Amino acid sequence: MGISNYLAGLRAHVGTGLILHPGVSALVRDDDGRLLLEHRADSGDWSLPGGAVDPSEAPAQALVREVREETGLVVRPRRLVAVIGPQLIVYPHGDRLEVTTSVFDCEVVGGRPAPLDGESLELRYVDPADLPDSPFLAPYPLARLLAAREGAWFAWDEAWLPGS
Repeated sequence: MGISNYLAGLRAHVGTGLILHPGVSALVRDDDGRLLLEHRADSGDWSLPGGAVDPSEAPAQALVREVREETGLVVRPRRLVAVIGPQLIVYPHGDRLEVTTSVFDCEVVGGRPAPLDGESLELRYVDPADLPDSPFLAPYPLARLLAAREGAWFAWDEAWLPGS
C-alpha cells in the first residue's frame, strides 16, 4: 500500500518536514529458527515485516495488518520484545520520519508467504547468524531480541535521569 491516507494527509500540511510516528515490526521464525525478512521495494534493503500504526489502531492490531499486507501470512503476536527508537528515516524524495517501533515475537497462524501489497519484492527466511547488512536492521539488537525470554528490551541511558 505504501503511505497511508493518514500520513499522506499530514504530508499535505508539513511537506517533507519531520513527522513522529509509531511503528511495529514482527519477529517471525520458521521451524528451523530462521528469521523472516522482506526485500523492500522502496529502497532495495532488507527489513523485518512491519509498518506504521494508523489512527485508532492498537500496535498489535497494526502488526497483524502490516504483516498480512507485506507477507501474506497471518500472525499472532505472542509478546512484546522491544521498543526501538527513535529512528530517523529520510526517504530519497526528502520526507523525514522519526519512528519508535514496537517489536513483537509472533507465531504464524495462517496464510501463505507471498508479497501482497507491492511493498515487498521478496520474502526470505534467514539464519540469524547470516543477516544481511541493512539500515533497516541495524537499529535492532536482533541477537538479544531473539534470545529474550522475559520482558521487553528498550534503549536506556542513566544520563536521562534528572540530575545525572
